[in-house]
Amino acid sequence: MKTSRRDFAKLSALGLAANAVGAVPLLSKASLASSTSASSAAATSTAGNISVWVTNDKSRYAPGNAIAWKPASGSTSANAIALHPETKFQPILGFGAALTDAACYTFNQLAPESRAKLFHELFDPAEMGFSVCRTCIGASDYSTKLYSFDEGAPDPDLTRFSIDHDREYILPMLREARKANPDLFLFSSPWSPPGWMKGNNSMLGGAMQRKYMPSYANYFVKFLQGYAAEGVPIQAVTVQNELDTEQDGRMPSCAWPQEYEADFVRNMLGPTFEKNNVETKIWIIDHNYNLWGRALGELETPNVRKYTNAIAWHGYVGQPEWIDRVQEKYPDVEMYWTEGGPDYTDPHYLDDWSKWSATFTGILRHWCRSITAWNIALDEKGKPNIGPFPCGGLVSINSSTKEIARCGQFWAFAHYSKTIRRGARRFDSQGFNPQGIDSHAVDSQSTDPQRRANDVQHVGFENPDGQRVLVVTNSGAATTAVLRLGGMQANVPLDANSVTTLAWR
Repeated sequence: MKTSRRDFAKLSALGLAANAVGAVPLLSKASLASSTSASSAAATSTAGNISVWVTNDKSRYAPGNAIAWKPASGSTSANAIALHPETKFQPILGFGAALTDAACYTFNQLAPESRAKLFHELFDPAEMGFSVCRTCIGASDYSTKLYSFDEGAPDPDLTRFSIDHDREYILPMLREARKANPDLFLFSSPWSPPGWMKGNNSMLGGAMQRKYMPSYANYFVKFLQGYAAEGVPIQAVTVQNELDTEQDGRMPSCAWPQEYEADFVRNMLGPTFEKNNVETKIWIIDHNYNLWGRALGELETPNVRKYTNAIAWHGYVGQPEWIDRVQEKYPDVEMYWTEGGPDYTDPHYLDDWSKWSATFTGILRHWCRSITAWNIALDEKGKPNIGPFPCGGLVSINSSTKEIARCGQFWAFAHYSKTIRRGARRFDSQGFNPQGIDSHAVDSQSTDPQRRANDVQHVGFENPDGQRVLVVTNSGAATTAVLRLGGMQANVPLDANSVTTLAWR
């Protein structure tokens, strides 16, 4: 990951300390040594042993041997990680994946007792604890068929509007997920308005027409009211999934020029929600990091921030540190990561946990409050799918045997969702390696070993009950990390290609 440096004066103007940004400043030997002289209050917080859970080539989120804190030595070592829990950042909403039409269909193929067992594993707060999931407003590319809630000729008054399609298996699966986790936060995204609202008169590709924006705002309200009447309230919506592409007409999609989304939010959707007493939040962009400039432009548009205070990001193009450019200008705007998932044809689909954990670390170190992956479940061939992409499910359910497989991304999630609670706050952690290069400051894909980042990545949190959690990812060879907190240290063995969760009070 490439991380740019920030101007100290600009940070001061934002009321942030120099080490309170997503870009982590280089940690020198002197600053590492000084971390041992932190307050005695920090030292007393390390009285208990550290609980350990590890995923590696032999085990999956398995308990490890407890690690004891001990007085810190004066020397500096490779993979030293200085912890500063007094410096806190964004709160955490949670983790999860998308309950698409395809995912709900796949779940619905399981026998009720098998599905109940899987839902307990996925959603129960004592298990994976998934708590932030996405649904689709009409068909996405991962659907059994192409559909909207108002098909046919132009119908500006929405006289045909109906959510009947979703009653067969989508709404039942959402209710079952909420039963497993009553605190499940759901947000919903459209891949396309009804075709008659677009210039090409199709849900495949094309662009939104301004003349139908009032109808589309009412379409959102009817969707939310219909779902609420079915016992599935939705907490947030995005205006459009990936609004800067129409995917060459290969799947449900819709292009929205920047001014269209801004005008829709401030002139149509926001006021219509207000008029109908809809409390559902509005998130904008819902696309890649490279649209950070567009995000700034929309937030600067008069009255947009009256109705929205959140950006949704995807991770397919750009770098997560580009989020910082928006966060610096608008430090109170909330950031959420709403899509990214594996390719089932990738030979490492089942064992790329360190890759995904490093990705999650970057997302969380750059202000995001939640991480929601793409399809939570598909079959072994990435189906059902009416689109062009070979996406894999977080879990794969064999279409014939109903055997369940869990991919590398699933095991990466376990190290976050099982231990980091809603309301946790990310805290500052800084690393150092023998080349004097901050472990989060350079490109991990560089072929130059002097400019290559340390393979050890880390991100820390403090739960509402005071428990502290550090997730450490090692994508390289086996090594040891040395934690420094106050006047104490702990030596943490790290297996090759591993993710390690550490928790203490």
